[in-house]
Parts: sequence; C-alpha cells; structure tokens
Amino acid sequence: MEAFTPKELEDLKSLFNSLAARSQTNGQYVSSSVFQVYFGLKGPLGERMFDLATQGRKDDKLTFEDLVITKGTYVKGPNDEIEEFIYRLLDVTADEILTRSDLDSVLVNMFNHVFQLKGSQPESSSHCYMVDTFLNAATFSKDHEGRDKSMSFEDFKSWCTLVPSVKKFLSNLLVPPDPGRPGSKVPKLQYSENIDSSILLLRDEYAWHIGGALSHEELEEWKLLYHSSLNGLSFNTFLGNISNGDEPTVLIIKDREGYIFGGFASQPWERHGDFYGDMKTFLFQLYPKASIFRPTGANSNLQWCAVNFSSETIPNGIGFGGRINHFGMFLSASFDQGHTFSCTTFNSPCLSKTAKICPEVLECWGVVRKGLEQETADVVKGTVLERFKEDRHMLNLVGIANASE
Repeated sequence: MEAFTPKELEDLKSLFNSLAARSQTNGQYVSSSVFQVYFGLKGPLGERMFDLATQGRKDDKLTFEDLVITKGTYVKGPNDEIEEFIYRLLDVTADEILTRSDLDSVLVNMFNHVFQLKGSQPESSSHCYMVDTFLNAATFSKDHEGRDKSMSFEDFKSWCTLVPSVKKFLSNLLVPPDPGRPGSKVPKLQYSENIDSSILLLRDEYAWHIGGALSHEELEEWKLLYHSSLNGLSFNTFLGNISNGDEPTVLIIKDREGYIFGGFASQPWERHGDFYGDMKTFLFQLYPKASIFRPTGANSNLQWCAVNFSSETIPNGIGFGGRINHFGMFLSASFDQGHTFSCTTFNSPCLSKTAKICPEVLECWGVVRKGLEQETADVVKGTVLERFKEDRHMLNLVGIANASE
C-alpha cells in the first residue's frame, strides 16, 4: 500500500464501502455486477477485469485488499507491470494464449463503449470494419502446437505503439466512465450542413484512432477545411482554405487502390524551401490497416511545403518525412500524383499498396484548439466541489450514494 497517499487510501476505502453497500454484502466485498456497472465495463472485458482484480478466485467477491492491489499494479505500477496487466486483461478466455479471437472480442467491446458514450452508435458492420483494420496491424508470432499463432508480449507492446488509442483506453478502465475519460474521447467533426457525410473519409472511429496520439485538448473539435470533391484537386485552393490559422491539421488521402492514409501536421502549411515542423507531427494508416507512426528522432525531416519553386532540387508540393524525392508521403503541387516510401523519420512503411500515389479523394481537417479562456474556465469547473458533485452523480447512477452516508 506504499504506492498510495493516506488521502488516496481513504478515497479508495470510501469507494469500496459504497460499492460494497450496493452489493448488499454487509460491507464485506463488492460483487462483479456492481463493479462492472460503476466502472462502465461490460461483456468479456468487464468480466476479465473483475477476474484479474479478484486474483482469479471465481467467488464473485472483490475485497478491499483486492481493489488496492489491482489499483497499485494497474494504475501505480511501473510501465512494464501496467503493460503486463493489460496484456493479461486482453486474454478474455483466460487460457494464457492471446489470440486474434480474444482481441476481436475486446475491440468490439471497446468500440461499443466509446461510441455509445459519445451518443453515436455505429452499426455493427462498421465495428467489424474497424476491428479488422486494427487487427491487421497486429503481429501474432508465438507458436503453439496444433493451434493458431498467438500474440507474444513483445508483439503486444509493438501493437500498442501502432494503435495508441487502444492502449490509452485500456489504461484507464478503473476510472468512472464519462466521455472525457482518457481513451474514450472522440473529436466532434464539424462540417457544413449541406455536405453529404457519406463523401467524407474521416469517420468517428478513424478520428478516435488518430486522436490516440494527441493531447486531450486536441480532441475537442475538428473542422473540415478542404475536400477535393467539393473544392477540386487544386493545390492553390487547398492552401487558400487552410491558411487562415495556425491550427494543426489532419490530411487524409484515399488513393485509387482504395488505401486510406495521411498525416498529422502540427505546424501550419506555409512556403518553405526545406523541411520544417516539430516532433508532434506523425503519419498514419486508416485502411486496410490502422497504424500510427510517430517521429523516431532519427532526423528532423518532418513536414514539407514547397510552393512555386523553380529549382529541380525543391519539388513543389506537400509531404512528410524521408528525404527529397523519397518522402514518407508526398503529394505534388498538381495534386494528381505523389509517392510514399518507408522512412526512418517515422519508422513508417510504404503507406499504400505501391510507392506511387494516385489520389482519388483528399481531405483536410483543422484541429480547433481550446482557447486560454476556456481552459481557465475548465480549471474553475474542476474544483473539489464540482468533482464531488460529479462523483455523487456517478454514485447515484448505480444507486449507492445514500448508502455511503
């Protein structure tokens, strides 16, 4: 219990007493159903979390000691311990073999949770579509005689770097659920009412995936700035539409091969004769794989935006990573062709089926940053009193507020 301050232990004890009262166990233990309702855990993921928290006793009794040990490992432990806990959590069949089927079950559970909280409930077919893209980024290298290969711990850690939204979600399950819980927040996608949403490349699930590599403040609202179907495949129109602010942007491409990929530009798209940008920039894949590739620090060739240069050594267009004429991703100023190569800047592979990009749809979204005034207001809102009110509300939802008095 050394990992906790006296105040944290006191808060944990109060929470335990409240949940135990709801469980109608004379304050002795917490039942699985009350535990899962409070933390917003449903299905195989909730059952597996309770199983791990109770040391696999199968007695439906979570003691105060169980809660402290679980929180101590899962929340307070060193990173390796936390990752080991999450790795075991994903093994929902509890057979110590993490299979594609386990991950499939967890991902469906996860998408249902995130998008029901947000209020938009994609159809199950949409979930299947996204589950496959996330699983396509996973490696299963562990051999088992007579059985399919499974995901090793090293495979799991590599996968987490490619899908940070998954790790962020799975790292914050023992926090009362709300749409602002880390890993559950989905940016609000803003676009004109006269735009048919079916033409948009960016869907909520994709935004959640990309947002896994961003700060909480960058997940408030994303605004459509440019779409090739509406604005034409024009470099000048693109630059004109996105040059009004210094906000980061999300550039997405769908090419003729059906691959969807892009990059997050942390700096404005402005005319430069060389690479620029900062380490917040990254590349990503959305389909048929969902992966994020952050800067490795190998070089500073992050962002490229060359306009109206006559020199052959300065290709006009926009790009990310790599080197001149061998970018991680590049679109020529004509917007009708480009290329993508593996690059050390992001440790990213070729993002499409081939190195040549023939864009079919281009889309760019501006990440609306919360203003300083809004942040100040949020600090005031987050006072102890407000937090207490929110906690009381959560207790009321599961019918235990009065029992704790």
